[in-house]
Amino acid sequence: MKKFRWPIGLPIFLLVISFLFNKQLYGVFGAENYLSIHLMVEIFIVVYSFSIAIQAWLIVPYVLSNKRLYIGALFLSLGLTELFHTLTYQGMPFFLEKSSSYSATWFYMIGRLSLAVGLLSIYLLKLRDSVPKNRYIAYGLSLVYTICWLGIIYSPKTFLPSLFIDGVGTSQMKNGLQYVSAFIQLLFVAYIWRSKNVQKKEAEMLVLGSFYLILGDLVFTTYINVYDFRAMLGHLFQLTSYYFFLKALHHTSVEEPFELLMETQEELESSQDSLRYTIDHDELTGLPKLHFIETKLAEMLNIHKKAAVLMMEVDRLKVINESFGSKFADQIIQGVSKRLSCVESDKRVLGKGNNGEFILIVPTVSNREEVTAICEKITQLMEVHFPVQHHQVKVDLNIGIAIYPEHGRNASDLFRHAQVAMHQAKHQINRVLFYEKNMEKCSEQKMLLEHDLHKALENQELYLDYQPQIDVRTGEIISVEALLRWKHPTKGIISPADFIPIAEESGLIVPIGEWVLQQACSQVKKCQEDCQLTIGVSINLSIRQFFQHNLAHTVKRVLAETQLHPACLELEITESMTMDRKHAVETLCELKELGIKIAIDDFGTGYSSIAYLKDLPIDTLKIDRSFVMQIPTGDTVLISMIISLAKHLNLTIIAEGVEEEFQWEFLSREGCNLIQGYLCGRPMPLHQIIETIHFQQAAQI
Repeated sequence: MKKFRWPIGLPIFLLVISFLFNKQLYGVFGAENYLSIHLMVEIFIVVYSFSIAIQAWLIVPYVLSNKRLYIGALFLSLGLTELFHTLTYQGMPFFLEKSSSYSATWFYMIGRLSLAVGLLSIYLLKLRDSVPKNRYIAYGLSLVYTICWLGIIYSPKTFLPSLFIDGVGTSQMKNGLQYVSAFIQLLFVAYIWRSKNVQKKEAEMLVLGSFYLILGDLVFTTYINVYDFRAMLGHLFQLTSYYFFLKALHHTSVEEPFELLMETQEELESSQDSLRYTIDHDELTGLPKLHFIETKLAEMLNIHKKAAVLMMEVDRLKVINESFGSKFADQIIQGVSKRLSCVESDKRVLGKGNNGEFILIVPTVSNREEVTAICEKITQLMEVHFPVQHHQVKVDLNIGIAIYPEHGRNASDLFRHAQVAMHQAKHQINRVLFYEKNMEKCSEQKMLLEHDLHKALENQELYLDYQPQIDVRTGEIISVEALLRWKHPTKGIISPADFIPIAEESGLIVPIGEWVLQQACSQVKKCQEDCQLTIGVSINLSIRQFFQHNLAHTVKRVLAETQLHPACLELEITESMTMDRKHAVETLCELKELGIKIAIDDFGTGYSSIAYLKDLPIDTLKIDRSFVMQIPTGDTVLISMIISLAKHLNLTIIAEGVEEEFQWEFLSREGCNLIQGYLCGRPMPLHQIIETIHFQQAAQI
């Protein structure tokens, strides 16, 4: 109560003064000034009322609260009744009829009772979500309610008794109505004071506003005429109460959401070091990533005359992963990382490549024998079997070596040549190999694959698989992600990891991407028609596609040809595509105008700025599987913050790479919308997904 001593003490003091010295204060402001003073006070009351109504109208599409909507409609009616109370006040110019205490007092009384009953009723209602179109209904009913009272009061036939007699004062009926409104206001205060559903600051403002209204009720039962000091004091109390009601609505609808957003942003900003570490370091091993290592190597090459790059991969890691699962493979990678750390020193730098390779930079090497000795030490470290899930696993490393400046004069060439040697090292007895120029034959194979890729579209060798995206709460399949596959006529299934980078480099990704768009939209539309199912499809955009000048035109044409509803199509981009902010915003706006959805894929691993993420016209954030893998044993703070950020930005959140039920349970608790991963289903033909949906529907029946 200490902080409210002035808001409570001052009106009580003024109330006491008005009763003790009412005769001395009668007409204290001058009889000729009372009308103007009353007019100014009423103008503020009307402004406050309409401000609350307008503010509620504007925030309903964002807050979606039925309570906020009804408060706005209530104060719209109050603003109108106060306006007519002002226009009909004694001494005001002619408006529809001559001003009189009859009309003015009844307009005031209607507003006062409406406010008391309305506030109590609204806060007794169960809080529900509303929809923007309900504004028109609620505000329309408010206008009808007010118009009905206007008809009654302005009717040529008098239906209501007079509430005020000049020279005598208020009638018993007015005093009774005033006490009824004060009693209802007291009930409202008691409910607000005990309610756990009303936040503290909102409750404080509502109680203060009610307190001033109750004091006004007491004052308005005792004044004699408009020149009575208590009449003016009652209007001031009413004005102050409306100020506190406006402040309560503003706090809960504007200040509080903004404060929550700022708190979230502060939490995100405070974790910038963690985010930078995540960007620069591998989540599984904690080792620096390729771009960080590349920068370090470039710095070393400027200092040292000779250096070596060792690139290492776990032999047959893919087979291990497929045979025993990703957890098994991850434990092996972590174990290898710990042993390789023994080779690291102040001068040497150990890191992790984009494709799972380990990279060791060795500066100041004098000869090949020194590098060979390091490789022998690494091989010895791998001799001891790795204990993984009650198994003893023998791990071999394939090591490729590139020497500066013999095998390259920049970091990029050294990494590339070391990688070429690493892929060839698996054929060596000791699995260690220095780069040689004849190894470039691998590039020839790459060119052959590119040549075959040119024919793949024409020969119908490409096809699509789909991975389901399911609702976390219901388990229902909501949409699917289209995934490109290639079945070579002689080589069989070729991994997307092998041919998609080639398509990107050669530019073939553009016609292939358009084919994927056409096929996915066509196939999903056909399934919608044949199976009477509403299902969406998500398609990845390559960076070359995203920077096409006619991307929006292409998407529009495909939608028109396939007759797929735009809302059923979602295009996925990566965070790196938004680095050129101007192009990103322009392109995304063009796509959004078509009615499609936009998703940011692998969110959290790129370079999106939180400061302007809210400005991008996107609908969905897809959490990268690297974050999901940390559930629940790893650091889950980032994934919780990403979900919180998406909620504040009204975005749908999808988690990728969900493979375990406890990951699903965690994401459900945090409020994630959709998930996809092997737990939900591996990539498969669309007809199998449709069969799954039908099976789910049959099971529900």
